[in-house]
Amino acid sequence: MIVNSPSFAAHIGLDWADKKHYWSMKTADGKRSRGELEQSPEAIDLWIAELMARFGDRPIVIISEQSRGALITNLGKYAQVYIRIVDPARLNYYRKSVSPSGAKSDRVDADLILDFALLHSDRLRCLEPDTVETRSLQFLTEHRRELVNVHTSQVQVLTHWLKLVFPQILKWFDDLSSPLVCDFLQSWPRLAMLRKVKPATLLKFFREHNCRSEERNQERIQQIGQAVAATSDEALLRSAELMIATTIRVLTSLRQGIEAFDAEIKAVYALHPDRAIMASLPGAGPALEPRLIAALGTDRTRFKSAQDLASFTGIAPVTEGSGDTLWVHWRWSCPQFTRQTIHEWAACTVRLPGWARDHYQRQRDKGNGHHAAVRSVAFKWLRILYRCWRDHTPYSEAHYLAALRSQGAAPSTPSQSGQKAPTVQFKSCGDFSRPAAFSS
Repeated sequence: MIVNSPSFAAHIGLDWADKKHYWSMKTADGKRSRGELEQSPEAIDLWIAELMARFGDRPIVIISEQSRGALITNLGKYAQVYIRIVDPARLNYYRKSVSPSGAKSDRVDADLILDFALLHSDRLRCLEPDTVETRSLQFLTEHRRELVNVHTSQVQVLTHWLKLVFPQILKWFDDLSSPLVCDFLQSWPRLAMLRKVKPATLLKFFREHNCRSEERNQERIQQIGQAVAATSDEALLRSAELMIATTIRVLTSLRQGIEAFDAEIKAVYALHPDRAIMASLPGAGPALEPRLIAALGTDRTRFKSAQDLASFTGIAPVTEGSGDTLWVHWRWSCPQFTRQTIHEWAACTVRLPGWARDHYQRQRDKGNGHHAAVRSVAFKWLRILYRCWRDHTPYSEAHYLAALRSQGAAPSTPSQSGQKAPTVQFKSCGDFSRPAAFSS
């Protein structure tokens, strides 16, 4: 929702594309105009200069479906330009309402964006950049995960080729992406080459790569001597050798890149003002604490309630009802990386002693699956996290449990009392559950 918006000299709907954008403008005096804009910093700078010459220092608002990308990056440096984001899903439904045939063009979309913004300004999201430290963590953690995903895919490629020509490697080593395996395959890409190496040379190699278990080293050397080649097809071996060598170089580069990201994330996180809050959360640790900061940001007016936070992160399900039909399902529209962060953190907390593990176990005892139970724990955690984040207060489990007891709502478990814990009957629907009745 737009709060305290200035009086804009013009509203501009902008339909973005890779090379050329189309815009539709309505000025404060009601005049409309259209145009197109090339995607380049020079063209955008010239366009903004023309608008500033026309409207002076009066602000203008540009409405776009895109919240990130080259266009938004270029527009973000102009003080007189306010950026509003329209949800692409909402715009899609709006387009269908005015054009049932499904007809679509970039120029028409620019008009639709402008019309939607003028009619439903309360449905637009203000693009207000967070602090440099917070945005740095957002970019760094997301891009690090992208590198990790690429790294995982390359490990799968390496595994595929090793199964074809050198399957013994999968048995001799646990982590195919480690420097140990990469250097091993660079030195001896074929079993025939490896079997010519003296045991002393292999022992020296293992020790140089911190393989300190003499028993394990001797076991590997013995198995190397007994190994049989998987194939003698020279055509396959030539191609496989090149593919394995290429994959190893990619994995080495990715590993170094991930380490560089880790170092940068650690340095930025150490200076972040919300570090004490995230460091107090059980189960988060150095990997998830920066990601939690990136998920919430530092603007305390961003979420009005814990429910808003749960809906934004995708942890809260969507309920659809019509007559006697009720459908509770997964929330599709949400930041995937943010939901993944909250889910992974909640999964870590259930491994530790405390109310989270007790609640998780109660959900499993009711027949809910692992991920459904973790989402239930995550939903509770978000209510706690919201209060800690809003009030700038580190988490204290003792304080939380004391607050529950003061309200007569302390979680009871069989380990805390000699009586059987109260049970809740849940109606399962779409892998989610909702309470139907209470019994003791």
